[in-house]
Amino acid sequence: MPSTDLIFLHAPTVYDFRERPTLWGPTSDLVPSEPIFDMYPVGFSTMAAYLEKAGIRTRIANLAASMVRSERFDPERFIARSNASVFGVDLHWLPHAHGSLAIAELVRTYHPQAPVIFGGYSSSYFHDELVRYPQVDYVLRGDSTEEPLRQLMEHLLAAPNPRYGDPQVLDSIPNLTWQDAAGGVHVNPQSYVPPTLDHLEMDYRQMVRSVVRSADFLNHVPFDHWMDYPVMAALTVRGCKHNCAYCGGSAYASRLISERDAPAYRSPERLAEDLFRMHEISRGPAFILGDIRQAGMDHARRFLRAIKGYPGQAMLEIFKPMSRSFAEELADALPNFVIEFSPESHDPVVRRAIHKDFSNAEIEETIEICLDVGCRRFDLFFMTGLPKQTKQSVLDGVDYCEGLLNRFDDGRFIPFVGPLAPFVDPGSLFYEKPDAYGYDIRYRTLEEHRQALLAPTWKHILNYETRWMSRDDIAAVTYEAGRRLNALKARFGLAEPEVAAETENRIDRAVSLMARIDELMERCTPEELEQELQALKPEIDQANTSTVCEKSELDLPFDIWAFNWPRLFKMGVADVWSGLKETVSGQR
Repeated sequence: MPSTDLIFLHAPTVYDFRERPTLWGPTSDLVPSEPIFDMYPVGFSTMAAYLEKAGIRTRIANLAASMVRSERFDPERFIARSNASVFGVDLHWLPHAHGSLAIAELVRTYHPQAPVIFGGYSSSYFHDELVRYPQVDYVLRGDSTEEPLRQLMEHLLAAPNPRYGDPQVLDSIPNLTWQDAAGGVHVNPQSYVPPTLDHLEMDYRQMVRSVVRSADFLNHVPFDHWMDYPVMAALTVRGCKHNCAYCGGSAYASRLISERDAPAYRSPERLAEDLFRMHEISRGPAFILGDIRQAGMDHARRFLRAIKGYPGQAMLEIFKPMSRSFAEELADALPNFVIEFSPESHDPVVRRAIHKDFSNAEIEETIEICLDVGCRRFDLFFMTGLPKQTKQSVLDGVDYCEGLLNRFDDGRFIPFVGPLAPFVDPGSLFYEKPDAYGYDIRYRTLEEHRQALLAPTWKHILNYETRWMSRDDIAAVTYEAGRRLNALKARFGLAEPEVAAETENRIDRAVSLMARIDELMERCTPEELEQELQALKPEIDQANTSTVCEKSELDLPFDIWAFNWPRLFKMGVADVWSGLKETVSGQR
């Protein structure tokens, strides 16, 4: 009998990334994960907790992080030895199009009778194409699949032939796309769209219990260096009321992919409880996903009242400028707060083109207000590859950052720049209405994106160009903007001289490698190109991490003790004791 009912598997972007010479460039510089995106989605935690509450045993296996951590880790051997009734694979972010399908193929090879379930935004968008791959049995659509997954799991665990199940029962499960034994594809109504998030357990203690049960801590970590930087994510909302044109989670995309007409919010009081529970485990910062003002100011103020006294650091996203009165309330409730703001461009014309209609004066006032009331750090993010954005516009944005650094020069204001890469999100306005935004979308199917991920550089992987910049232009100006911003950070003391010098060297190497690879692609046959790229692999690998900025710039300092070890030990002992009691009770 399998020891686990469902194993959640998180794959790398490209399955054989350790052998493949790919210049990933700055595609992941502004997120905690590595270029192969080894951070699994928050939904793994909510689904696992929801299923466990229903008596379904789960386990998380972050194969991507394990592959980054150790060259000796063999994902094929891990899958072959995994003892589970059902396997779940996320295809949430489209960059996992290659790795997720390769992992599913291994599951099919070693566990031919075990069902394989896919889920996530990209799975939902490409569900009809995805379910036709021979290694995929079921696709759950939408942003809230906890309850449909429970229904599907309870049926599969009882079915004599779980690969296919009972068609009458499968037809009744909402949000499910499935293929019957004759190869017919069924698309059930996407009728499960919960209006709130209060039915979810945002409790990371479940992960602790799963770790104890499986005796496998490292495969559960959210991303490779999480042990050194144990940031925890708190989910405030699914869906969005904003319509940022590049975003696959926008209001437009949520209606298209998840059939969500309005966002589903976590109640302020439950959100505060989530953070306090997380602090029982981790002393790292808490990242509050989604602007807490989206549901209205009364909702935001209820959260601030509920969270007052929280002792840890809290990172908050904001989607628009902030008033002084609210900043003061925020500082009173969360004195160790950090702000993450993404206007994406200094140019109001570019911002209006992506539906961010606020002025530079409002941006600057927000920075000033937050720093005045005691914000520990204010991160500002700009992006390359936007509509109406030229190479000169991108570089002018760096000059704008210089002005901000002159004005806010106490080390708490930090600007960043990175590319819209590797893909424009399917479901976003850019992807669905490219002509209206000046985009040329190069790939339209899941298979085209899967194949694109095998290109030798991030520039060649990009699934778009704009009317104002080619892929060559986007890559070149991203490197140049990164170079100039790195020099500014060194000048203003935001980067140590040796760190800034190393970043400069990495950018130089990346630019040189890109030019060499371009030249090889022009003159070599496919076989010759593969040989030449393999010869360059050591240099490519060296240039792949922290290209346009040092990734550690994103991290916040925290206490020397990353975890509340006494609390974790107590929770682990309690779970072992509970398991022993269940075993003894079952033997009577």
